[in-house]
Amino acid sequence: MGRKELTENFPVALKLLPAGHRESLHAVYGYARTVDELGDSYAGDRTAALRAFTVDLDRIWAGEEPDHPVLRRLRPIVHQHDLPPDPFHRLIQANLQDQTVTRYPTFEDLLGYCRLSADPVGRMVLGVFEVHDPETERLSDLVCTALQLVEHWQDVGEDRRAGRIYLPQTDLMTYGVAETDLDRGQATQQLRELMIFETARAAKMLDEGAAIVGRLHGWARISVAGFVAGGQATVRALRRTGGDVLSHQASPSKFDTVRLLVKAVAR
Repeated sequence: MGRKELTENFPVALKLLPAGHRESLHAVYGYARTVDELGDSYAGDRTAALRAFTVDLDRIWAGEEPDHPVLRRLRPIVHQHDLPPDPFHRLIQANLQDQTVTRYPTFEDLLGYCRLSADPVGRMVLGVFEVHDPETERLSDLVCTALQLVEHWQDVGEDRRAGRIYLPQTDLMTYGVAETDLDRGQATQQLRELMIFETARAAKMLDEGAAIVGRLHGWARISVAGFVAGGQATVRALRRTGGDVLSHQASPSKFDTVRLLVKAVAR
């Protein structure tokens, strides 16, 4: 994905919103999805395509008309909400990094990637709702990073087949997990223990970040609560696998997601 957990939750939240907010978030969602497609599935030179897209993106803040239809749709939203370019650039930077980096030595290195690949989406959403205070942004970053992590833990086998391993190398060594263990059809006991640890670490981050819902009001509160609930439901799904993410698909149930959404909004 990178940003699958975030971008796939967008349409769910959008159904609840009035037309004005829907249009703004659709434009942001379309941008994030397009960047992901260029970085993940574009048939040509992905690095060149991402760099060209950056040039086109910058036309928005230069007062010019972009060429790409997704950017033309985004342009009035950027100006309406005075959205800064940095989060948009960071998503492209994450996808450029995906072209060359396939391993992360430490958890801190992985968090650095999440600051590029996940946190910007939350900043864009807050920008659409014109929320800019530092503490809310900090909590948003925690939620977005946690969502990115649980998505990686859902997709350990798929990412391995694509040549990427997001599990930190130091954690693999600590738990005695070899990279070839990720090729198995079933997780070893060591891998199960590692995944239980990684899931707990992401869940703790998500629980801390969930305080963001109480700082928001109206449609912003409902939208962000939807992301938090989706992440919490995914954590539950990961725990149901007992750490065996190779032979079990950690798919959150809609019932869990809706129940957790109602609980989050009602706090």
